[in-house]
Amino acid sequence: MNPGQGASIVVGLAGQPNVGKSTVFNLLTGLSQHVGDWPGKTVERREGTHLHDGMKLSVIDLPGTYSLAANSPEERIARDFILRERPNVVIMIADASALERNLYLLAELLWLPVPVVLGLNMMDVAQAQGIEIEPHVLAAALGVSVVPLVASRAEGVTALVAEAVRLAREPASFTPARPEIGAPHRQVLASVRLLLGELVPPPYIADWVAMKLLEGDSEITDLARAWLPESAWRAVEALLRAHEDAWLDIASGRYDWIGRMVRAAVKQPRLGQVSLTDRLDRYAVHPFWGMLVLFVAFALVFGATIQVGAPIQEWLDAGVVAPLREWLRTTLSEAPPRFSSLVADGVVGGAGTVLTFLPILVVFFAALALLEDTGYLARAAYVMDRFMHFLGLHGKSFLPLFLGFGCNVPAVMGARMIEARAGRLLTILLAPLVPCSARLAVLAFLTPAFFGDWALPVIVALIAANLVVLAAVGVILNHTVFRGQHMAFIMELPLYHVPNTRTVAHFVWHNTWAFLRKAGRLILLMSVVIWALGSLPGPSLESSYLARLGCALAPLGELLGMDWRMLVALLSSFIAKENAIATLGILYGSGEPGAGLAETLAARVPPATGLAFLTATMLFIPCAATVAVMRQETGSWRWTLFDIALLLTVALGAAALLYQSCRLLGLGAPHA
Repeated sequence: MNPGQGASIVVGLAGQPNVGKSTVFNLLTGLSQHVGDWPGKTVERREGTHLHDGMKLSVIDLPGTYSLAANSPEERIARDFILRERPNVVIMIADASALERNLYLLAELLWLPVPVVLGLNMMDVAQAQGIEIEPHVLAAALGVSVVPLVASRAEGVTALVAEAVRLAREPASFTPARPEIGAPHRQVLASVRLLLGELVPPPYIADWVAMKLLEGDSEITDLARAWLPESAWRAVEALLRAHEDAWLDIASGRYDWIGRMVRAAVKQPRLGQVSLTDRLDRYAVHPFWGMLVLFVAFALVFGATIQVGAPIQEWLDAGVVAPLREWLRTTLSEAPPRFSSLVADGVVGGAGTVLTFLPILVVFFAALALLEDTGYLARAAYVMDRFMHFLGLHGKSFLPLFLGFGCNVPAVMGARMIEARAGRLLTILLAPLVPCSARLAVLAFLTPAFFGDWALPVIVALIAANLVVLAAVGVILNHTVFRGQHMAFIMELPLYHVPNTRTVAHFVWHNTWAFLRKAGRLILLMSVVIWALGSLPGPSLESSYLARLGCALAPLGELLGMDWRMLVALLSSFIAKENAIATLGILYGSGEPGAGLAETLAARVPPATGLAFLTATMLFIPCAATVAVMRQETGSWRWTLFDIALLLTVALGAAALLYQSCRLLGLGAPHA
């Protein structure tokens, strides 16, 4: 039944990557968006609502995909949604400046049982490139409604929605000129279709299944084998074996169809015309200049994240969280001490951790959105691709790993830009090995206490060793856990264009909200647990369960050259790496955290133990916030706990090896 006035329709929003689909989705849905994952997948699902002339549109943003061949989770999700959930209409967004490439996806969509409207986005970019398109001519040739758009300026979106609503109400008016298979295999396609008969169950359609069988689609082949009687399947299989090259005629038929459409409606720029994108890419993707541009671009991102986000983070901590905790202690002074400590240190301390991460995340996500929306992020991935292959990754992993020097939380969340699940997982597993600013702060404070005038060379050596360990772990995981899962990728280099403010704002909002909604709760829970371990049964940290755990680990401490106090400091760094300094200050009796601590440690901790402690700190398990976002981004405690166990093994193994080696060289033994 067709939707009537005041009814609701379901709209699938399809398109290839980098065509402005997200901009159109944000324009349509605004703040009504809901973000989750597709059932059984880690691919993000976005949906929202839009009202048009009293009709409610439920808009589903399908994953960006170049085709519907089901070679990736994104492709399977897109085609399964259209086939099984049957939206009333599909709006396909295409890049007008690269129409020929975009029409391949349309050629596949037209064979599915849903009417399609084509939105030609970036018409201004195409015009700037000297490309002239006549939408009405293209519509006549395709037999499909074509609406020109400049989504960055919200031009044409209302007309696009109106045409989609009209088509949803009048699906019988949809009569597209579908591409045909090449002549040599046209009769073979008809024979396969005849053998399928009425045996193809809904929601699949026999014509489309026959085409996919000739294409060699493994998923449809397995389904057809289950649908057909053995005799019918043997006949189909014999035809497929005899015509294994049929996919060439299917592809050539589509490209011939695309060529006719483009010749009819598109006037290409004159030969020799050099575009702005071409001029910029002479430097942006150059082997030498490209690396220099990339270094400058990411240095600016890193600098903005630290210089803008970090001061706000410190202000929130000192100006909001700390006064609130003191106020609560005063207000609850009549309450039992343990209860006031739970509220002030456990609950507010955990919530304060979440709050203080927000400035860094907002700056990071804004920078990431700007790089992607301008088209530069694809260039950065291209330039770094060869180097990252050494770690079993591809170029897109460079940005999140690089930003891990500021904070591991955005590093882990930034891995969502990587389409391949294997590459995304490996990036997340390696991100905690990047020395964040908190670890570097601990390093800067403690190294002079342990090594005096030799502090700077030791700091440089430890950071370099940290990166060597990251590379080694990446290579090992690539050849063991992710063995056989190729991380290579194909990425187009989109045209440069001015970023869309609305798209950037929505990207920042939804990713920041995802952190608050998912990771924030886990951080708060972990904070309360650590508070309980450090406060109970009382009356001081030295007699707490955390201290008892440190004492229970004494045999491990002997191997590492550390007493129970240093082990407890390591464990307390789970909440925040800076906690290691505060805990050492309390346990070594230096009064206020950090006050006189350097002198105390210099007198009581030999270089061998100091080096082991610093090594373990640099490689130790990530902080609670990073663990929380790892669980959020992987969607699995199994992968999160695997990485924690891996990092714990690496950290303690490296620390023990260094301590025992230094001890053999006569650098001293730990003090009791």
